Amino acid sequence: MNPSVRNSKDESLVDKIIRGAFLGALLLFFSALMIAFVVILQTPAGSSVSQAMTSLFALDSVQMWWYVTRAAGLTGYFLMWLSMAWGLAIANKILQPAVEGSFTYDFHEFLSLLGIGFILLHVIVLLFDRFLPFNVFQTLIPFIDTYRPFWVGLGIIGFYLFLLVTITFYMRKTIGMQAFRAIHALSLAGYLGATLHGLFAGTDSALWMTKMLYALTFIVIIFLTAYWLIIMNLNKREKAEAAAKAALAKRQTQRLRPNQR
Repeated sequence: MNPSVRNSKDESLVDKIIRGAFLGALLLFFSALMIAFVVILQTPAGSSVSQAMTSLFALDSVQMWWYVTRAAGLTGYFLMWLSMAWGLAIANKILQPAVEGSFTYDFHEFLSLLGIGFILLHVIVLLFDRFLPFNVFQTLIPFIDTYRPFWVGLGIIGFYLFLLVTITFYMRKTIGMQAFRAIHALSLAGYLGATLHGLFAGTDSALWMTKMLYALTFIVIIFLTAYWLIIMNLNKREKAEAAAKAALAKRQTQRLRPNQR
């Protein structure tokens, strides 16, 4: 391999790792900033600021944080679905040659990070909600909360799977492409957990528009997944047939050589 090409690939990998670390640190920073801000508002020093904000934004409403976490949850779900659909479209090569290759991967990565950001917001806001309060352990450990524990637990597991898959974006060279693809397939399980969580634990799932959102997005993922499996099986069959033909041609060639002698 040309050293300049190898160096450019190494630099590209380093850039992606740095960018991923920066985005992760940025998400953690804003999460910590939000927590610190809420804590400060609860101190005597922040009481005047808290009263002003309460008067301006009606923060004394019991359901205010509940509205925020619901909106963040639905937004995070939609973004993760879009990331899933985009990733399957890349695997199926549906977007080629209309969309350039590097853009498709970068956009897929961006959607995943943005979706995880909104899911983190969804989780963090639950800690300050007074309408249906959660503690830290209930947001981190599946199946221990008091509100629909099974469906909430599936959502927590789905988030962990999405987080694992997103982290491997920056570890492809380290773990190898085979392991990367195997871990990436877990996003299907993560998406299923997120869908069941939203459908059976979400307050808005009773609305027909929300039901329509879950139904349409789920159907798209089912179609793209089925298409991907069919294409993958066809490719394997074509490779097997090509290998069998090559082996047969090799045996025939070996049989003809003694006769030619």
